[in-house]
Amino acid sequence: MRATGLSTAGLGIALGLALLAGAASAQTAPPTRDDIVGKLNHFEQAAEIDIPALKQQVMERAKARIKNDPGPVNRPLIVSDLANLPTFTAQIQFDADTPIIQPASYQAVGRIADALVHASLLPYTFLIVGRVESNSKTREANAILSQRRADAIRDVLVNTFKISTKRLHPIGLGEEQFLDRARPTSAVNGQLQILTFAKLPEEEPARPAAAPAPATKKPAKKR
Repeated sequence: MRATGLSTAGLGIALGLALLAGAASAQTAPPTRDDIVGKLNHFEQAAEIDIPALKQQVMERAKARIKNDPGPVNRPLIVSDLANLPTFTAQIQFDADTPIIQPASYQAVGRIADALVHASLLPYTFLIVGRVESNSKTREANAILSQRRADAIRDVLVNTFKISTKRLHPIGLGEEQFLDRARPTSAVNGQLQILTFAKLPEEEPARPAAAPAPATKKPAKKR
């Protein structure tokens, strides 16, 4: 009876470990192309966001030494319109304090590229939004790092997967807009987001080349 009890207990432990391993694997598995397309193909209306102005605003706010800064938990959103855009959130791993993408995330970036060339998403442009969780670095350093990471994702999509650069707009928000405001130091706040931003402008049809003007005949010389 004792041996049977130990055997049963051992089987239970093995089964529990197998279930935990399976759950961990499911959590870290890269998203499928269809998962990403499903998140991004519900575009309704473009957000009124001036991207160059937003980049400047992020840096100015990150640099500012505001005497009455409410702190990371209560800091106001810097661009609330993002909440109205179709969004896919990805856990892209970077080397510490750098924009270098770790090999474990290559497949996830490839799936993003596959999604962006899906027929239902080809008419759109996208924001690549980088963020950084609150840490020992300054807000300015984190704003710069988040922009560099967004730029790195854009560069891989353009240079490796040949996505048109006109369709991609990288922006780093640093600590200026947390995904989880209640937990500013949570790793969730370091996640990357892809957002459907706007429709590509329709190209004007090429105009046919003008027909060459007929040659004028010179009057005959009198003899």
